[in-house]
Amino acid sequence: MNLEKSKKRIAKKVKMGFQGYPQIGLAYFGKTDSLATEVLVTFILEEGTEPQEERFPSKNDAREDEVIQSAIVKMIERSGAKTVSQIDGVSIKG
Repeated sequence: MNLEKSKKRIAKKVKMGFQGYPQIGLAYFGKTDSLATEVLVTFILEEGTEPQEERFPSKNDAREDEVIQSAIVKMIERSGAKTVSQIDGVSIKG
């Protein structure tokens, strides 16, 4: 799947807001707020359960990495996530 298509599919799910569980959360981290060198994907099966986390490091910007963005789309599809949330921007990681 190409990068733009993946990004659009993720953005569409994020715009839908909370639709119930399962839920996937996305957070981007980097040394500066302009370069995301890691993405944290959090999966919550149902309310009150412990979240499962997976991190994807990137040498370049993870938001522009076709492999990472395609993997996120596949995770959303395979998990049957009803809700996808995303923290805007890049959080600084020390």
